[in-house]
Amino acid sequence: MNGWLRSFFSSGVARIDVSNPAWTRALELPVLHGLSAAERDRLVEIGVRLLADKTISPAAGATPDAETLAAIALQAALPILHLGYGWYDGWREIILYPAQFVPEREVTDDFGVVHRVRHPLSGEAWEGGPLVLSLDDVAESGHCQGYNVVIHEFAHKLDMRDGVANGRPPLGADLDAAAWASVFSAAYDDLCRRVDADLETTIDPYAAESPAEFFAVLSEYFFEWPEAVVADYPAVYEQLRRFYRQDPLVRLESLQHDPATPRSPA
Repeated sequence: MNGWLRSFFSSGVARIDVSNPAWTRALELPVLHGLSAAERDRLVEIGVRLLADKTISPAAGATPDAETLAAIALQAALPILHLGYGWYDGWREIILYPAQFVPEREVTDDFGVVHRVRHPLSGEAWEGGPLVLSLDDVAESGHCQGYNVVIHEFAHKLDMRDGVANGRPPLGADLDAAAWASVFSAAYDDLCRRVDADLETTIDPYAAESPAEFFAVLSEYFFEWPEAVVADYPAVYEQLRRFYRQDPLVRLESLQHDPATPRSPA
């Protein structure tokens, strides 16, 4: 582990030099393309504050380097770029695994029988608790291919701001809760219908797992591949544009990319 990271983890306080080339390289991620100079400065400011404010806990032998931490911080900062850092208050820890992790859970079936299940995850967000990321999946995020484990899990944290993950984060005065519910419910029901009918979908079928996952997955696409959201659910795109106070469709217009088959974390 290099000196910068050793100091970071041993002190618990981020002594972050944003002139480090790691930050410059992280700012070159395609998902951050087209930000103005002022927005880039603000993004770095939020990212630095995030690393200073949250406890970073490597697990299972994870050894994130400076560029990986900068990439996580900047991508996490993107959704709240025009919302404010306060949206990430109320929790303290980011846990980093080297690859997908396999927690053991108890699940009760329809007959009341309790089963212990183990499913690999690339990310997880706990209400009031830590946020967990797989570094392998972080490396695959930010390339405008419809996949971003960082944005996905931090979108869950936004959704949980009102105490429950239900696909509707706290809305500002300029957004109508009834309109949000109507638009998202119609889109979610449509995706569920397509998935149940085994139809091919542009949006990752994992979004049909629940309204909370629909919001998180659509947030990924909004920032990573906005054309897909506009094509399938333009009303959802408009609600997200107003919520996040950003328009990635315009910002990424000049970026040439070849989207891969979208995938999404838990």
